[in-house]
Order: sequence, then structure tokens, then C-alpha cells
Amino acid sequence: MLARIVTLCAALGAALGLAACNTTTTAEIPYPRGDAWLNPAVLAVAASDDYSAWYTGFKPDEPFDVPLVNRALMRPELMRQEVAYTGGEAPGTIVVDIDNRFLYLVQGNGRAMRYGIGVGRNGFAWRGDARIGRKGVWPGWGPTDNMLRINPDLPTFMPGGLENPLGARALYLYQGDRDTLFRIHGTNEPWSIGEAVSSGCVRLLNEDIVDLYERVPVGARVIVRRGMRA
Repeated sequence: MLARIVTLCAALGAALGLAACNTTTTAEIPYPRGDAWLNPAVLAVAASDDYSAWYTGFKPDEPFDVPLVNRALMRPELMRQEVAYTGGEAPGTIVVDIDNRFLYLVQGNGRAMRYGIGVGRNGFAWRGDARIGRKGVWPGWGPTDNMLRINPDLPTFMPGGLENPLGARALYLYQGDRDTLFRIHGTNEPWSIGEAVSSGCVRLLNEDIVDLYERVPVGARVIVRRGMRA
């Protein structure tokens, strides 16, 4: 198992400079920032520069197993959990709170499933009302025209897999019949959860996007907001 995790982390490291609906480089954000640095476990990983410490194993999946993140390295509030919710949206609605870095799946009866997320950098964060137009399992990825203008060295297409910046699942946001080009997706950079580092898309841990994917159908309403109360 350890050998598989080390191999995985080496593969992920090769992908980190690709930036997708993606992030900055590993050199800029090697590990969680802010309060995460108060966690002795995070300090130990940073000192060893051992990416394998971010993973504890794998969840069986097809065609690739989903890497499971070492939760000791993450802030407790970013863990997937059911919470009280008073937003008033219909059950099954996804509500993305950009400022507080949470995604809520409304359950009804004053409850919601809450996921920690990473969001877009200043100037890249999208907000609005959309729907899930389609869903993808270990999806392929290609940069938008704007991404290629910013970074012409990006690959024009990457097949799905552990190195792909969309991770294990993707939910594609549409307004009417128009693809907004924004996604809710997995990530191979677990340290980016809770941060504003992407090119606008909303990212979850791979294991969390798998959970969300299984809970929501195509057509589900998605609301992306700023200024919500935590």
C-alpha cells in the first residue's frame, strides 16, 4: 500500500504545474496555510516534504481507485459533515459559499450536507444560478481559450485519471443550454481545500466529489454565492 501511495504522489506531483479549472504551483502552496500551520501533523509533513503523508489508502472505484486523504492534515470544519442549515432552498439544491469555502447540499428539515471546498482566485471566482447539465466519471480535461492565452504551454487535452486536474468526478454547470465552463470537481491537491487558488471552478476532495456525485442528479439547481453567513 505504501508503495502505491508513493507512486500516486509522484504522479500527482507531475500534474501540479498544469493548472486547470486548476491551481497555482506546488512551490507556491505546498501545504495548507493559515491556521493549518498550527497543526503539528501538518508541520511534520511540511518538514519532511513527504507527499505520501497526505494519503492513507484508496477507495475502490473504476477505472481508478480514489485516493483517501489523511484527515489529520485538514481543518475539522472542512471535513464532510451534516450541519444545521436555514437557507430555505429546496432539498437537493447545491449552495456554494465562496467566501467561507463551503458547499452545502440542502437536505430539508433544517439540515444540509456540508463539504469543504477550494474556490477561484480573486478575479476568477464565478457566481450565479445554474444547474447541473451533465456529470462525468474520471473526466477528461481541456483548458479554455482564456487559459491558453494566459498559459500557452498547457496541454490541449488530458484524459481522465489520477493526474487529471478534474479528479474523480465533475459536475458541469449550465445556464439554460449554455455550458458556463465552470465545474464542481475533484482535486489532486488536497492542501488547496479551504483556499482561493483555482481558475474559478469549485473543487472538493476526490472522496467528497464522489459522495456528492452520487447524491445529486443531472438538472439539480446550483447557487454560487458570496457574502453568506458561515
